[in-house]
This record gives sequence, structure tokens and C-alpha cells, in this order.
Amino acid sequence: MSRAFPKRAATAGFSLIEVLVALTLTGLVLSALAMVTGKWLPNWQRGLARVEASELIALAVDRMAADLAAAEFVPANLSAKRPLFVGTSSSVLFVRTALGPNAKPGLEIVQLAETGGGLGRSAATFAPRPADAGLPPFGAPVPLLGAAYRVSFSYAGRDGVWRDGWIDADTLPRAVRLVIREARTGRALDASSAVVIRAEVPAVCVTDETRPVCTRPRPAGAGQEAGQGAGDASGEGRAP
Repeated sequence: MSRAFPKRAATAGFSLIEVLVALTLTGLVLSALAMVTGKWLPNWQRGLARVEASELIALAVDRMAADLAAAEFVPANLSAKRPLFVGTSSSVLFVRTALGPNAKPGLEIVQLAETGGGLGRSAATFAPRPADAGLPPFGAPVPLLGAAYRVSFSYAGRDGVWRDGWIDADTLPRAVRLVIREARTGRALDASSAVVIRAEVPAVCVTDETRPVCTRPRPAGAGQEAGQGAGDASGEGRAP
């Protein structure tokens, strides 16, 4: 009597044709991904570069705004009465309280001006000097903006009129406007800003407000309204 043995199952696997078809499909998929990535990656890199540039510009504007807002009414020398503030459309020089990790207590002269590689910030220690002495030597400029951008400054006094320069004035400007432009196209960027200077008059105005430099312009019609109010209170100036 013969014993029946079960048949062995066929061995599973891929044929050569199936392997070639799978490799072909894989190559097509990788080629499509490479084409998509090649078109998308440059745009992504340009977008990332714009974001990084915007952050650097914002940091530079914040630094300049903080410096300008802290400008103080300090004469250039022992005999001068006007504040040391020289502002042009491309640079500005002023005195502020020294600030920094290695700065000593006191005042420093800050200059924001264009250098060979863009806009830079230079500083020098301020000390009372004779009238015939020039400015102290400045340290190496710290770069704030690259050569791809330009900064233009304008200044407004108490009258609110913007000017391209502020030189040899009896007071500090009320505000300073910074306009950031692309050097290649001249297009103004949204990062432009205006800064209000806290100190406009010297400290002596706290005790003597009668000096010309300490007086503030009165609003139009203020005197007339005050006179009318005084007349009404005394019974004069009314129509019968």
C-alpha cells in the first residue's frame, strides 16, 4: 500500500520582468520628485533669505532707534551752548549715555554713517574738551546694515516740519525719521520708522524756563482763547 505525500507549495518570488517594471516605476517617481524639488527649492531659499534679511533690518532699525531716542542735550565743549548733534541725510552724530557690556559709566559720542560695506555705528568716549579741540577718535565701526541697503535720515523740530539736515541748532530735533531703501532699486522698505527724542532742551530748563531755548511755542489761538476766558470771568468782553 503506497503512502500519499502532499505536494510542496510553489516557491514565492518575482520574475525578471516584474523587477524591471518595479525599477522603471521607481526611476519615474524619483525623476518626478527631482523635478518638483528643483523648481520648489530655489523659491524656498529665496523666501528664507528674505525672512533673514528682514530680521536683520529690523534689528538694525531697533538699535538705531534706541540710540537716537537716548540722545542728550550735551554741548560739544566747555564754551559751547548748543548741543552736539550733527544730522545729515546720510549720517547723524550725537551724545548719549554709554550703554554696553564693556562700557564705562558716562557719556559717549555715537555716529551712524555709511562705511565701505554699508551702514555702521561708531562710538567714542565723551569728555569736556577745550573749544579748539576736535572730536575724540572713534573706534572701529560696528556694521548694522549691508551694502545692499541705504539709510536716509530726516529731522523734525517742534513745528513738525521734516528737514534733511539738523546742524548748529539750539535744540535737539523733536523726532528723527529713518527710511531704509534698497540700494539697487531705491524702493523704501516697510522697516522704515520714526523715533521721538526724549530730551529736547538742556537740564537747566528745569530751574529756568525763561531762556529762549526753554520756551515752547504756544498753539495757535491759545492766547486769544485765554484772553476771552479771562474777559468772561471778569465780566468784560461780553456783548451787552
